[in-house]
Amino acid sequence: MPAPAGSIYAFSALLLNGSTISLQTFMGRVLLIVNTASKCGFTPQYAALERLHRTYKDRGLAVLGFPCNQFGRQEPGTADEIADFCSRNYDVTFPLFARIDVNGPTAHPLYRFLKASQPGIFGIQRIQWNFTKFLVDRRGNIASRHAPKTGPAALSPAIEALLAAHEYPSTIS
Repeated sequence: MPAPAGSIYAFSALLLNGSTISLQTFMGRVLLIVNTASKCGFTPQYAALERLHRTYKDRGLAVLGFPCNQFGRQEPGTADEIADFCSRNYDVTFPLFARIDVNGPTAHPLYRFLKASQPGIFGIQRIQWNFTKFLVDRRGNIASRHAPKTGPAALSPAIEALLAAHEYPSTIS
């Protein structure tokens, strides 16, 4: 099935293991896309993100973590170090992608799209810090943007609403 125009499904990204994955892989799922960091005051949110992932994955939620080192150099590790840290400290099982930039001329195209679709406060098309969260509906449309200080558990009602909005396609594994 072709990617709907104006959706996140037009993008692909590298996973921590170096393989490229098309976001079409997640077509039909509700997505929670988060720029992450291992040495940030918000890093404990990994635990809550993992709880959301485990609670809702069978109903169609996918949490996608995008490590970023643009804020206070709080994600300096290699792909292996990031994977080890997340696994060892937070038992993260949701997909983690290769470290990216979310702002500036080297920003990943997905993040350029996310920021243009859901600008921040005062319409600023910039990520302000680690753990900015974007909720995406099953059709690949950006439903909402949430500040780093918004804990993942606070997103449960919005996730529930998006999960209930459309029946989960049985063809997605």
